[in-house]
Amino acid sequence: MKRPELRLQTIALTAILIVIVTALSLVLGRYAAQARSPSDAWIQPREIPNTDVNPFGANFFLSREVEEWKRQRTVQMAREAGLGWAKQQFAWAEIEPLRKREFIDPVSGESSWAKFDDMVDLFRANGLQVIARLDLAPAWARPPDSREETPPQDFDDLGDFVYAFVEHFRGRVQYIQIWNEPNIYPEWGEQAVDPVAYTRMLQIAYTRAKEADPNVHVLSAPLAITLGEPHPEPGKWRSMPDLDYLSAMYEAGAGDYFDILSANAFGFDLPPEDAPDRDVLNFRRVELQREIMERNGDGGKAIWFNEYGWNAAPSSFSDEALIWERVSEKDQAEYTLRGIDFARREWPWAGVFNIWYFRQTGQQYSPDDAAFYFRMVDVDFTPRLVYDAVSDATASLYVASSGHFEETYPAVAPDPEWQTAIAPEASGGELLQSDVPGASLTFAFQGHSVDLIARRGPEDGYLLVTLDGRNVAGLPVDAQGRSYLDLRAAEVQWQARVPLAAGLSTGQHVLRLTVADDSPAACNVDAFEVNAGQPPAFPLAPVAGLGVGLVAAIAGLVWDLRSRRRSKYF
Repeated sequence: MKRPELRLQTIALTAILIVIVTALSLVLGRYAAQARSPSDAWIQPREIPNTDVNPFGANFFLSREVEEWKRQRTVQMAREAGLGWAKQQFAWAEIEPLRKREFIDPVSGESSWAKFDDMVDLFRANGLQVIARLDLAPAWARPPDSREETPPQDFDDLGDFVYAFVEHFRGRVQYIQIWNEPNIYPEWGEQAVDPVAYTRMLQIAYTRAKEADPNVHVLSAPLAITLGEPHPEPGKWRSMPDLDYLSAMYEAGAGDYFDILSANAFGFDLPPEDAPDRDVLNFRRVELQREIMERNGDGGKAIWFNEYGWNAAPSSFSDEALIWERVSEKDQAEYTLRGIDFARREWPWAGVFNIWYFRQTGQQYSPDDAAFYFRMVDVDFTPRLVYDAVSDATASLYVASSGHFEETYPAVAPDPEWQTAIAPEASGGELLQSDVPGASLTFAFQGHSVDLIARRGPEDGYLLVTLDGRNVAGLPVDAQGRSYLDLRAAEVQWQARVPLAAGLSTGQHVLRLTVADDSPAACNVDAFEVNAGQPPAFPLAPVAGLGVGLVAAIAGLVWDLRSRRRSKYF
């Protein structure tokens, strides 16, 4: 007969063994989670201004969308895809249609700004910054019976419009592009293209834009990538090779009149890694434009991509219809990501990539037109493979890991009351500035410590600081018990490092900076640095103790089982 005390002893030892194994698993699992670095590599500063940004943007046709719900759904899908930028045309002819300095819609009799105000507000409400393409002169400004793409007869008329535009949208639209593809027909009208004339246009537009807002960013017109087409007049071009046109712009002094160079980057039927060649149109052709910039001493500026992508027209299209060649939809999605990955890895001067295009209204392109097949989203809001691929790729951008991150990085989310200020002394050439009490920004990150890079000086203010919704240990507290940071200093200090928190647990954290109600001046936020820190010490004592217990429990269980086996015979 089996002794009941032996059976109870077996059950107890088994239970003890399970508890010890569970406890040991929890201790080791916690250590592994804490020791795992948020990022194995420190992300180095991107030193060229306007490059530490969300690289994903797209071209939109929102001004042509009549129904409000469609505009809202379009922008909502862009936000859900993680896009950070909306490239949108603002046609001069629509805003100042009938005569100079009259901003009246001839149909409604109301302000011609109203539609565009709503559009900008919609983009901004969904977290997308606007890049405004300014072109298409009104009939009163260009020669009689000329094409709408024709430049104005008097470039000062464009300059005055640019001033009015920048002044109207100050603080809401901080990036403007002057004209579009002036090196090809018909974007310069029914005449030979003229890089010297375009440079004069750019000079006037740039000067007037900076008069309206010194902190607005002016982008040059992107050049269509082309091998050229001669004009009937000897020595002139109907469409001029992009490399020759850009060289001529620099010879005319264009380098002084833009902050960011715009470029087009279509991949045609070639993968993004295909090497650049003067006689080949491909994605990396932009490297040849970059060489021209650097030869002219302009290597300190970024290049942003006005139109970017691969066309996925059906294979049934004729060669003549495939202006941009074609790839499969699968390759379109893959190449789009590979191109941006390549650029972020190899081109320290690359900034925003505006995919051509997000969604059309159904009026721009028919299914018989190869251009139809660039879309990220169909007219009926069906997402294509490239949309899904971009959505997956952007997911990690909104949480910073270990490294240096400018205030323009997508993990930094400022309220509208924070404005970009261009400052050559700042990290990355600019900073975020606000003097509005209550204006806040957040910085989402994973790491064990975080530092603020800021401007300090006699004319700087106070920031309230919280981490994960709580006061930050080590910072002073105000009369209301809130932790804060005093950015004042006897002398101006650019790129001043302020350690904010250390010894943080593994996982995502949210730092919030808010302009204090009693701040005596504006606050200037320049960058953030996150460090994964040293891994935690191995939990030797608890592991050793549990290990001894585990060995003892196993030994006891083995002895008990042998005892039960012997008891069967006695």
